[in-house]
Amino acid sequence: MGNEVQYILESKRLVWLVATVFAVVIMFQYSEFPYGDGASSMFSVRRAQPPSSQTNQTKTSTEIPKSLGNITIFDVSNHSKPVDTHTIDKGTSIDIGIEHSIHSNDSTISPPPSSSASLTPPTTVNSTVISPAIALVNNTSRPEVNDTNLDHNFKKPVTSENNPAMSAGESPVREPPPVKATQERPIGDIVTLSDMHDILLRNRASVRSMKPQWSLMVDQELLDAKLQIENAPVNINDRALYPPLYRNVSRFKRSYELMEKILKVYVYKEGDKPIFHQPQAVLSGIYASEGWFMKHMKESKHFVTNNPKQAHLFYIPFSSRMLEEKLYVTGSGSRDNLVQHLKDYIHLISGRYDSWNRTGGSDHFLVACHDWATDETRKSMDTCIRALCNSDVGKEHFELGKDVSLPETYVRSPQNPLRELGGKPPSQRSILAFFAGQMHGDVRPILLQHWENKDPDMKIFRKLPKSRGNRNYIDYMKSSKYCICAKGYEVNSPRVVEAIFHECVPVIISDNFVPPFFEILNWESFAVFVEEKDIPNLKNILLSISNRRYRVMQQRVKKVQQHFLWHVKPVKYDIFHMILHSIWYNRVFRLNPIS
Repeated sequence: MGNEVQYILESKRLVWLVATVFAVVIMFQYSEFPYGDGASSMFSVRRAQPPSSQTNQTKTSTEIPKSLGNITIFDVSNHSKPVDTHTIDKGTSIDIGIEHSIHSNDSTISPPPSSSASLTPPTTVNSTVISPAIALVNNTSRPEVNDTNLDHNFKKPVTSENNPAMSAGESPVREPPPVKATQERPIGDIVTLSDMHDILLRNRASVRSMKPQWSLMVDQELLDAKLQIENAPVNINDRALYPPLYRNVSRFKRSYELMEKILKVYVYKEGDKPIFHQPQAVLSGIYASEGWFMKHMKESKHFVTNNPKQAHLFYIPFSSRMLEEKLYVTGSGSRDNLVQHLKDYIHLISGRYDSWNRTGGSDHFLVACHDWATDETRKSMDTCIRALCNSDVGKEHFELGKDVSLPETYVRSPQNPLRELGGKPPSQRSILAFFAGQMHGDVRPILLQHWENKDPDMKIFRKLPKSRGNRNYIDYMKSSKYCICAKGYEVNSPRVVEAIFHECVPVIISDNFVPPFFEILNWESFAVFVEEKDIPNLKNILLSISNRRYRVMQQRVKKVQQHFLWHVKPVKYDIFHMILHSIWYNRVFRLNPIS
């Protein structure tokens, strides 16, 4: 019995000793591994590593896909296989062999974008790739790279591959957009389309127009419309609207329906011709957009009201072209009298009506296509919604979310604005790329320096010799796969709409240009954007787009064409209604009601 008791005591002492040794070992482990891996590191062959530093992340960055703004590409110098692309656009979509979309908080979500040739990389990437368990579609086309045509400094553009059966912004996968610090962008920086979208979202979330001095029924109608647009039912069955062309086709459709149903516009009667109220003076030429819009707006019995208290919007019916033609003193170098003329007009209407003073002009709008209009309207009309052809977000104080990018259209026949519409089918377009024009600005001379008479596939010319009805120019556009839209003195060019008019895929070379109807259209689904610095690689960029992908884009150009056509009498979804819709849309989302 005594031996048994002694055995039990010795066993307990041994257990206590083992427990003490184990505790001491654990203490040593934690003192040696201060990064929280103590327990696990007992059984690890390697010593636990501290968190990787920024230096280490930079060091290994060459081994992973490079993230450039709104795209992710593999470095072609390290990969001989065709580039397998996907996009990481904060709040947009991801294409990694499947297609789906991620909602942002305003649901203006685009299908995967095509790229500009080389985008400015951001300092940080804050994106999450979410892959569904099963593929939604597996019939997508991808750009194919012919390595023999690429140099190692060339960054391949990424073009979007969209699912025709699924609207952008209508996937069940949702996540909030990343929060970015608000900061002023230094003038001269390149603002990519992804950046523009981020700025638009930020402005929508943080910037509001002046609160009305007193409320009217129209304010509540706009607030109700905003709520209905934000909660638009999924709609992809409208045959007139092809979902991949839009950031969110359901939102656009609902917004357009509400515009048709409730919008009323008051057109001021003040102002002397020809600067005011004379659209016939500018129905042809490159400033025709402001003339045709004025004509249709003044003639509209559907939208125009004679009662200012019933108006959601107020139109200032002036022509920036006629302002320049009638008041500018050639050779003076001063536009002060033009600016003063507009200032005097605002003083006139604000003295006669209380509409301007009620909202500070935030429910007023203008439509102007002259290059100077952006600067001329900055002081007296800056609170207005400005539809401007010169939509330079980099230096011209064009405000995304308030101002509207106006399509610059070249109308050759006011009697028949649709004359020469269309072009050859893809199989008969034998020219890779075409440009012809005067040497305005600093980009076109660079384009000519690299490509004029340098390559039989690249038809790059100065201004073509005159021909009847500009036949040579039109024939080139109808026969080319890609039409080069290089900026002139300013970012805008009529070639963007001309290319769409003739069913040629636009190649836009104009840094910081906000394309028309940016709030609504997913431009990267049907156009190519190339940064000005990548002009030397222009042919490689175009050749890197597969023939299959080109045909998809060309078909989309034909489908989006309806939004860029002037008709003698306006028709649904045409350019008149699209301009008015963008103005309406921006007003709805900037309204700051009385609390």
